[in-house]
Amino acid sequence: MLKPLFALLALAASVPLTAQTQSAPSPADPIESDWHDIPDNEIMVITLQDGRQAFIRLAARFSPAHVANIRKLTEARWWDGESIYRVQENWVAQWGDATEKKPLPPEILARPAAEFEIGSFAPAQRLSKPDGYSAASGVTADGWPIASDGKTGWLTHCYGSVGVARDQLPDTGTGAELFTPIGQSARRLDRNYTVVGRVIEGMAYFSALPRSSAAMGVYKEAAERTGIASVRLASQLPEDERPRFQYRATDNARYAALIQQREQPAAPTVATGAEVCDLPVAVRRRP
Repeated sequence: MLKPLFALLALAASVPLTAQTQSAPSPADPIESDWHDIPDNEIMVITLQDGRQAFIRLAARFSPAHVANIRKLTEARWWDGESIYRVQENWVAQWGDATEKKPLPPEILARPAAEFEIGSFAPAQRLSKPDGYSAASGVTADGWPIASDGKTGWLTHCYGSVGVARDQLPDTGTGAELFTPIGQSARRLDRNYTVVGRVIEGMAYFSALPRSSAAMGVYKEAAERTGIASVRLASQLPEDERPRFQYRATDNARYAALIQQREQPAAPTVATGAEVCDLPVAVRRRP
């Protein structure tokens, strides 16, 4: 008698994989030596009021003045008790002081010069084609997506990047008000807003927040905001409470193979080329 379909499926699921059925390692897979520690003072820990946490890797060598401000703000516990007060559909989530009236700590640089550009464009790996926002793009050896006009380079506003909100003038963003793209990449902000980091864990908490229908996505009522319990650097936490993260280095043949897979995917996928925000810049918890 024929066995019911569900019984056959269960039987198939219980059969161990053989050497032939197991997938072979990909030349794009990282090896253990590709992983490098992120310093504790470059990891920003945001704890929401309900206990959920998001972690940001700070781009200290690309935007040093703004990151210096951010470190001072965490030392002063300036964000404690503030909120995520703006969530605009397919655009950004923004956090800080919703009133924009809270005094900054006296040691904060009030008007740091804009850090839109990073100097020379020297990626460890480069994409083969330009895109609609740049003449060239790629990724640094330590895992930051960058782009260029052929003269200078800049960090890109990909999904999960962290930028500095500001007024109209370029030097009006201190780092107290921060945002992250939550829908698609926000490349039209490149070279217009300073990028200070990237969310490396907990991005789902930002992208899943209720959208506001008000202008610019700013919540009308305080009750709609998501409260922030605390913001600290990992280096400010007790040793046994510090999150430990590692980034995947890109200056090797394995990451080059990964880019090639993205630019020339195997059939039946039909695609040619890739945009820099398509590249996975991997981070993991340290084993």
